[in-house]
Amino acid sequence: MKLNHTFLFRIGVATVLHVGALSANATGFDLPDQDAFAIGRGMAFVATADNPSAIYYNPAGISQLPDNNVRVGVYGVYLNPTYKSSAGSTFYNQENFHAIPEFFYTYSPQEFPLSFGLGLYSPFGLSSRWPQETGFRTVATEGSLTYYTINPVVSWRVRTNLSFAAGLTLNYIETDLEQGLVWPSQGFDNFKFKGDGWAVGYNLGALWKVHPKVSLGATFRSYTSVNMDGYTEYYNNVPLSAGGLSVPAFSQQRVDARADMSFPLKAIVGISYRPTPKWNIEFDADCTDWNQVTTINVHQERGFSSLISQDTTVKLYWQSSWYYELGATRYFDNGWHVSAGYIYNENSVPDANYNPLVADLDRHFLSVGVGYKGKRFDWDLAYQFGFGPTRTVAGSAFSATGQTADGRYQFISHAIALSVGYHF
Repeated sequence: MKLNHTFLFRIGVATVLHVGALSANATGFDLPDQDAFAIGRGMAFVATADNPSAIYYNPAGISQLPDNNVRVGVYGVYLNPTYKSSAGSTFYNQENFHAIPEFFYTYSPQEFPLSFGLGLYSPFGLSSRWPQETGFRTVATEGSLTYYTINPVVSWRVRTNLSFAAGLTLNYIETDLEQGLVWPSQGFDNFKFKGDGWAVGYNLGALWKVHPKVSLGATFRSYTSVNMDGYTEYYNNVPLSAGGLSVPAFSQQRVDARADMSFPLKAIVGISYRPTPKWNIEFDADCTDWNQVTTINVHQERGFSSLISQDTTVKLYWQSSWYYELGATRYFDNGWHVSAGYIYNENSVPDANYNPLVADLDRHFLSVGVGYKGKRFDWDLAYQFGFGPTRTVAGSAFSATGQTADGRYQFISHAIALSVGYHF
């Protein structure tokens, strides 16, 4: 039987799409963790938004910050997704450690209703690499997504207790994908797609202090679309002839290619309750609308003989999903504060379209934080622990050689975040 490389290419393109789609609610590639204070209180921050990272969480909040404010930080995370095959073998992801920096600056002129901000951060990203012998080598082996955002914002203080904001997001996106083509457990062949591009979007925010003890917050990040220019590479160094299957060896091919990829909108609403000035308790609900992202179109400069088509359209069937975030902070008279939080994150990838690069499942996050706010300087330090109950995947799509992503997936993560601010 001759293996149809057009089908192989379609499977590869589908995996590329999954790498790009990691950004939304597959938590391993979504990075809402943009500030240590927010992380310490379980990201329940949209109705508080009282430091420069509000540019990301709710830009309307920068109206609360007088004069000039700078805040920089880093989020270091250890991710440990695991896979157990139907044969009982357990495999561990080989890309575990990541460090993500962020920078925020705000300026609020005195006696002026507008505040201005600039954020530089990475809202999506990280990477995934599985061993060659997992049993799904021809479904996926490696994937990385790099996503950098430049985000200028303006907030308008309509009244002392009401602000609205809008910003522009300029996003640079790069993706890199590799997978096997034929060999189920040996690296004799490979398929790769690499591309990059820019996408433009916007974000909005609102903050309303309806009562001295109650604040309502909302933020919205727009749907974006990127045309990624790059190339495909593929080869088979060793011919396979077994069981009626015959695939000729061929040297490495490199072809210019581009892919149209989309990222979904995100909407967050929250309520903050402050029973006394020493306490702040908040609940947020965060929705990412994957339903609107339906297809990806890939165009190569040329096909590969009659085996690989020049144009391919791949359909996605992801589902919208939610984060539910609860956090609390206790403030002390000497400038110190402590926080704690909890997040529940729904999975968004159905079994039929499951991909190990995403390794998506329901997840829980617990966090604690401590910080100090002085006249000029402030800092926050947070620890976050994440875990996911075992997800058993059954009925996922076959690769060209009959492999699937079926099996049992688990997830554990540990993260440390540090943010430092300066007011002048």
